[in-house]
Amino acid sequence: MPALTAETSYAPPTLADIQAAHEIVKQAAIRTPLVHAPKLSELTGADIFVKYENMQVTNSFKDRGASVKLSALAKAGGTHGVIAMSAGNHAQSVAYHARRVGLPATIIMPEGTPFVKVARTKSHGARVVLEGDTLIECRPAVDRIMADEGLTLVHPYDDPLVMAGQGTIGIELMEDMADLDALVIPIGGGGLISGITLAAKAVKPDIKIYGVETKLYPSMHAAVNGYPPAFGGDTLAEGIAVKTVANTAIDIVRKSIEDILLVSEDAIEAAVYAYLVEQKTLAEGAGAAPLAALLEYPNVFQGQRVGLILCGGNIDPRVLSSIAVRALEREDRIISLRVTIRDRPGVLGLIASLVGRHGGNIIEVSHHRLHLNVPATAATLDVTFEARDAAHGDAIVETIRDEGMPVMRLPAISGH
Repeated sequence: MPALTAETSYAPPTLADIQAAHEIVKQAAIRTPLVHAPKLSELTGADIFVKYENMQVTNSFKDRGASVKLSALAKAGGTHGVIAMSAGNHAQSVAYHARRVGLPATIIMPEGTPFVKVARTKSHGARVVLEGDTLIECRPAVDRIMADEGLTLVHPYDDPLVMAGQGTIGIELMEDMADLDALVIPIGGGGLISGITLAAKAVKPDIKIYGVETKLYPSMHAAVNGYPPAFGGDTLAEGIAVKTVANTAIDIVRKSIEDILLVSEDAIEAAVYAYLVEQKTLAEGAGAAPLAALLEYPNVFQGQRVGLILCGGNIDPRVLSSIAVRALEREDRIISLRVTIRDRPGVLGLIASLVGRHGGNIIEVSHHRLHLNVPATAATLDVTFEARDAAHGDAIVETIRDEGMPVMRLPAISGH
């Protein structure tokens, strides 16, 4: 792999800069709650408090940095409009706050961006240009349109005003609960963790800051430790799956945080599900990454008061549905069977009766007569049903076997 290329350097914002940004954020974004989470605390062994940035207007923390940057551009004047390159939260935030301050916005998105994200960005008044298969391939369009139309680029993280805006989370955290022992913050390009770290440590220098990246995209971890990262693969945490980070952020992270924890896809998936079931809230993969770190590294945080930044909730409903079903399968609350039956009337009804009589709920049935591994007078029946728990499911399976029918458990219906 080629060496990691970091983006530009600039003087990091001071506490005064972040406080000034906070005055803008108070008017332009939402002061999100910091909520105690007893169920997540029981799950992880730490005393957890969640900062709900998924409650922002565009459902992510990006509203903060975008509001500060766009407000400054509008106040300064002299710009014909702004342009951004994004397939997700940054696109929506720039579009929303550009309209709020009266600046035209152009957003360049990959051609394969899900329609719902394109529609949401357009709904905030932005012009959307679809070009290229990936964000990297969008860059020529950004450069061309910037040059042709005199637009100003709004970078998602490599900008001191954006970093100051994200740092307002740290101000709110310290105002709400200054005796937190640790903060766990997702890392993409580095603007979020840098801004929060500067603000939080100005108030409480000994607070421990931990960054979190997915194992598939360890950009900051590699930059801080001086080695080229190995990228690759699809990740639930696409919001932090970046290949470049800001030089300024590298310096802050290297000097000021305890560690960068790399989390697996399984842990991120479990964290998304835990937020859904235990907190009744939506967390996208990047937003769930801090909780994933506590699930994967519980000994690091045992017994501490820990603040988690739930940075966004823009998760694809189809992905969320798949995560929920997979979790039920792992808990043996959804069970798939292949039953070899006599090919005669009434057998399907008998099996349905057995499952129902014992409190199971049939979800899906598929009847096969042409499988060559069963006799010509037999058939196979694939049955998927819901059970209360593993013991309940096992009892239903044994009830079917007691009727003399061979039963084989099938792999999970989601393909896991």
